[in-house]
Amino acid sequence: MELSERKKRLLAAIVERYIATGEPVGSKTLVDALGLSVSSATIRNEMAELSALGYLEQPHTSAGRIPSDAGYRYYVDYLMGRYELPPNEKRLIDAKLEPAAGDARKVLENAGHILAEMTHCAAVSTTPADEAAVVRRVELVPIGVRTAMIVMLTSSGLLKSRICKTLSELTVDMAESFYNIVNANFIGKPAAAMTVAKIQTLAVSLGEKSLSMTPLLVALADVAAMTERTELLLEGQSNLLGYREYEQNAYELIEFLRRAEAMDRVFSEHPSSENGNLHVLIGEENLFRELQNSSMIFGKYAIAGHESGTLGLVGPTRIDYARLIPSLRYITEIVGKILSENVEE
Repeated sequence: MELSERKKRLLAAIVERYIATGEPVGSKTLVDALGLSVSSATIRNEMAELSALGYLEQPHTSAGRIPSDAGYRYYVDYLMGRYELPPNEKRLIDAKLEPAAGDARKVLENAGHILAEMTHCAAVSTTPADEAAVVRRVELVPIGVRTAMIVMLTSSGLLKSRICKTLSELTVDMAESFYNIVNANFIGKPAAAMTVAKIQTLAVSLGEKSLSMTPLLVALADVAAMTERTELLLEGQSNLLGYREYEQNAYELIEFLRRAEAMDRVFSEHPSSENGNLHVLIGEENLFRELQNSSMIFGKYAIAGHESGTLGLVGPTRIDYARLIPSLRYITEIVGKILSENVEE
């Protein structure tokens, strides 16, 4: 329902005060903080009405109130002020992410570190997923007489590698033959099509080169299979141990956040957001019991215009939504930009 302007001011003040202090907010505190020309008794009546509407709760026998999940939701949807990251913070984020631009997983790890440090929450992300990803580049890196590393970059921005052993010494001619085969058969083709059966068929057609090329091509198929699997990355989980809200379930929550299948379900329930906005799930809005005393903020990053993975934050319901939402939005956008540039190169 529509709230009066005074109720809106009171609800916003209670949410912001509770976020800042973690202590229930009383009527006298509100009168002093807002400079209202009304009595504490009037404020108490307003608070009682907000409680009756489900926006506030009264913990134990305290005279103060705290926001309910519905109170946080109303605040996020209608009352929260707009906060923009200052230019110096944006430059700092850019500087920390750019060095990892060649590796999507490393970019996401760095983004998670930054988010965890900035927000004091746990940061979760998924590596790029794209069933239609094509092979952009393949490198053969000799690291020994009979040992090489196969490195593959796909159109989803994912960089994967594997070390393989060869049956004979690596030579310039072997490397040249390998690149000729790769360029003719795999570059620009779907990574998912690079199956063991395809490699076996190709190896048969190579004649005398089959013996020397097969170990390299089998390793290449293994790398292609790795690019099809989405990874869940978790950073800053130890931050959750610092909140008293998690005194009873911090370790249970951390273990839950490590479960890729559960987090995939959370993200798949909210596959996209309008106009690039982030999803904000508060308390019991969360699908799983382990998250129902937490808030999650997450959104999709896009590579070359296609949604490719997720970046998000998990913390108690009294997180600073006004600051965390724009921080996560900016990092999500810059991750997509960096990974898109990597693919275009």
